[in-house]
Amino acid sequence: MTTAAPADRYAVVGNPIAHSKSPQIHRLFAQQTGQALRYDALLVAEDAFAAAVGDFFSQGGKGLNITVPFKHQAWEIATHLSPRARRAGAVNTLMPHTDGGLFGDNTDGIGLLRDLTQNLGVTLAQADLLVIGAGGAARGVLAPLLQQHPARLHLANRTGERADRLAADFADLGNITASGLDAIPERTFDVIINASAAGLYGEAPPLPPQAIGANTWCYDMVYAEEDTAFMRHARQAGSRRTVDGIGMLVEQAAEAFHLWRGLMPQTAPVIAALRAQAAA
Repeated sequence: MTTAAPADRYAVVGNPIAHSKSPQIHRLFAQQTGQALRYDALLVAEDAFAAAVGDFFSQGGKGLNITVPFKHQAWEIATHLSPRARRAGAVNTLMPHTDGGLFGDNTDGIGLLRDLTQNLGVTLAQADLLVIGAGGAARGVLAPLLQQHPARLHLANRTGERADRLAADFADLGNITASGLDAIPERTFDVIINASAAGLYGEAPPLPPQAIGANTWCYDMVYAEEDTAFMRHARQAGSRRTVDGIGMLVEQAAEAFHLWRGLMPQTAPVIAALRAQAAA
């Protein structure tokens, strides 16, 4: 009598982590594709990240997702980086490299693009984009957004100098400008993406009145059981197109699953299941 081999182990690492939907998402992917795997959520102290990653892989772990606040640390400890991770300065997916090191990738940007363009039908080419925030979340998506050839992309942050520095890092990829939140150009944007941490604290970034029109896509990269403060503000300002980051979360997870397992899961039923759960 033979016993079944233990399921391959994966996990998401963060602090905090209890709210993470990643274990549920990857379990749904595994069921859909017939893969035997185990996926956990690991709470790690902020000064113990590298040790925790080393322990996980030394014990046979196959892959990790990385979330706040560890994406830059993951970038630092990866011995091999994908071009998109190198550009982003952040890693959200780790897996063993054939030479014994660690391969780091960043699937956030492609996750956002797929949600915007494939799931929501947003046209980014020649669009007028506004991105709020200049931290790791914004850095991870600027290159993919600019590679869609928008007419222009304006980056705004509470600290204008930080936005200026970040915009300069990506100026080779397209028409990107920057300012503080108090100096956002007074025009109506086609797409506004909230990549700031304000949403995590129930705050909406201050925007000039004319920034949001009825057809402006207002996309919050964070997600919650209820509409985020940014989504509520956008709706009150007249937008008929407000959406949270659940689709991006599922799409970036699908890209990580594909890296690990060589199979691309269907994302639409998983997004629908999460939205139905939030509405229940």
